[in-house]
Amino acid sequence: MATLYVRNFPDELYEKVKALAAERRRSMAAEVIMLMDRAIQSESPVDRHLQALERIAERRRRNPQPPGAADTLTLLREDRSR
Repeated sequence: MATLYVRNFPDELYEKVKALAAERRRSMAAEVIMLMDRAIQSESPVDRHLQALERIAERRRRNPQPPGAADTLTLLREDRSR
């Protein structure tokens, strides 16, 4: 297994990781490995963006605009053309 050394690790961050490790009854090394693993496995920004767009589209499907309501895109274009 590889060894990783980190220089100039911020003291404040070190204390936070140390507190988390103690809370979770892990060693500092184990806690850092868990935190890094979670960070790497988390979704990419593109995935989060696509999910947000899907949620917006779903809300629009569930709550359509009432007939005759102003379309925001039309309002924006009208405002820009002034």
